[in-house]
Amino acid sequence: MTPKLPEAHILIVDDDERIRDLLKKFLSRNGYLVSTARDARHARRLLDGLEFDLLVVDVMMPGEDGFSLTRDLSDRIATPILLLTARGESEDRIRGLEAGADDYLPKPFEPRELLLRINAILRRIPKAPSGNEPPKTLHMGAIRYDLTRGELWLGQELIRLTATENQLMRIFSARPNEAISRAELVAELGRDDGQAQERAVDVQITRLRRKIEADPKVPRYLQTVRGAGYMLAPD
Repeated sequence: MTPKLPEAHILIVDDDERIRDLLKKFLSRNGYLVSTARDARHARRLLDGLEFDLLVVDVMMPGEDGFSLTRDLSDRIATPILLLTARGESEDRIRGLEAGADDYLPKPFEPRELLLRINAILRRIPKAPSGNEPPKTLHMGAIRYDLTRGELWLGQELIRLTATENQLMRIFSARPNEAISRAELVAELGRDDGQAQERAVDVQITRLRRKIEADPKVPRYLQTVRGAGYMLAPD
């Protein structure tokens, strides 16, 4: 399968040398440029000097774990993160999404499934505008969302969105003032259906509300429509 973005640069962060080597060989054969890091500290050194299109981070690492690394990086950089975890419990997966991960994949997994997840995340990254296309902006109080660039702003401050949060904004922006069910959102995001994925969407909605709402507990713009799903109601 050819990646959506040929030669995208991926960083694999895993303390298991065998897994690092296997993933590097597999993803390289599928058209990606791949670097590896043995732990969070090593990953930070690489991130200081290189730019990556996506990070694949193992949760269970000695020293700083993947949750902590993801939480810190998601507040500082826009690079999407996919977590690998040996834990299959839903609460651990939700914890990863709450930390800022764009997706998760429990171990053991098929390399082909990892490739599909990576492709799906990279497809969600906003593309740079071409030509002199005028900006299309959605206003939500003091917050504005630039649909052309996929950017969320508060005044002159750029608010960092994960790739999944950005895709949700694009979905809602295309259907303003219309309720969209959780199942539809799961399908639009290219995820497998099921209650676990719908719960994951709920987590992403909660994170998104923290970025666009004055009071996330009483949302004005990203509303819950009882029995129907979620609705974006811009100004």
